[in-house]
Amino acid sequence: MIDQIVWLGHGAFILHGTPDSAGNRPTVYVNPWRIASADQPADVILISSDRFDRCSLADIRKLRGENTQVIASERAAALLGDCTILRPWQSLSLERMCIKAIPAYHERRGVDGGLGFLISMQFYDVYYAGDTGLIPEMSRISPDISLLPISGGDTLTTEEAAEAALKLGSRWVIPYNWGAGINNASRSDALTLARELDGKIETVLLPPNR
Repeated sequence: MIDQIVWLGHGAFILHGTPDSAGNRPTVYVNPWRIASADQPADVILISSDRFDRCSLADIRKLRGENTQVIASERAAALLGDCTILRPWQSLSLERMCIKAIPAYHERRGVDGGLGFLISMQFYDVYYAGDTGLIPEMSRISPDISLLPISGGDTLTTEEAAEAALKLGSRWVIPYNWGAGINNASRSDALTLARELDGKIETVLLPPNR
C-alpha cells in the first residue's frame, strides 16, 4: 500500500486503489492544494478543515467530476456547498473502501483543526491525522499506516509525532508539512522523526510529487 500513496507536498496526498477488471484505478485525494492538472476526475476528495490550504476550492474544481464524492468537515462543507458532511467517529462506506472521521484538534492551543480520516482500502487502514495535536483519541485506532504532520504550531511537533506514532502502533509513518510550504518543518525535522522511531516503526520520507 505504501507504494500507492503519493505525497503532493504540504498536507496533500493521493491514495491509489487497485485497478478493477475494467482497468479503472480508484483515486482518493486528501486536501488537494496547488494541483497542476489531473488525468482523470477523483473518485473521492477528503477535506479535513476550512483552512485555505486544506479546503482549496480551485483545486477541488480541477479534480471534481460528475461522480466524484466530496467528503468534508462541517465547517469546510459550509464553503463547499454540495458535499457529504462527516462528524467525528462517523463513517461512510463506499465501493471498495470505508472512510471514518477522526477528531482533530490542539488541546493546548485551543484549536479545533476539523477532522482526521481513517481510510480503509485494500485491507489496510491509513490514518491521515489532519491539523491536530497529540490527543487521547489516537489510542482508539490502530492504523497500519499513519500520515502525521510535523510542523508544530497548530499541529504535532516532531517529538509529538514520534509519541503519536508509538501510541497509534502503526507499522509505517509518513510525515507531512515539511519541505516547501507554509510554515513547514525542514527535511532535517523529518530525518529527526526517522531517528526517533528507528527500530520501532518504519518512517517513509516520500518525495513531493507535483
